[in-house]
Amino acid sequence: MTESAHLTQTDPQKRYDVFHTDCPARDVVDHVTSRWGIWVLISLRSNALRFYELRESIQGISEKMLAQTLRALVQDGLVWREVEPTTPPQVTYGLTEFGQDVGEPLTELFGRITRRLPPRSAE
Repeated sequence: MTESAHLTQTDPQKRYDVFHTDCPARDVVDHVTSRWGIWVLISLRSNALRFYELRESIQGISEKMLAQTLRALVQDGLVWREVEPTTPPQVTYGLTEFGQDVGEPLTELFGRITRRLPPRSAE
């Protein structure tokens, strides 16, 4: 079973205004730029991961925060979720096309930051 939602706009002439608190696009921006949202999108950029693989790839995130972050990103249509009916259930997450599109500039940003930082000193 794969779950995801999509943020769509019915009137192409009407644009979202993320500066208004009732704008649905603002919620998506908040989820993507949250403390853990960016890390989830970056971690999933190469391939789909199971919940525990994803948790291990993001140092410092708790299971609770990972679950909340994934729930929001799935609801926003950035991440898909697939549940395998096994005991216990195995849940896999990956980026939707929308998530890949949003994650691409984040990956570029991370690349620019790591290329421009001075080398770490030996401690």
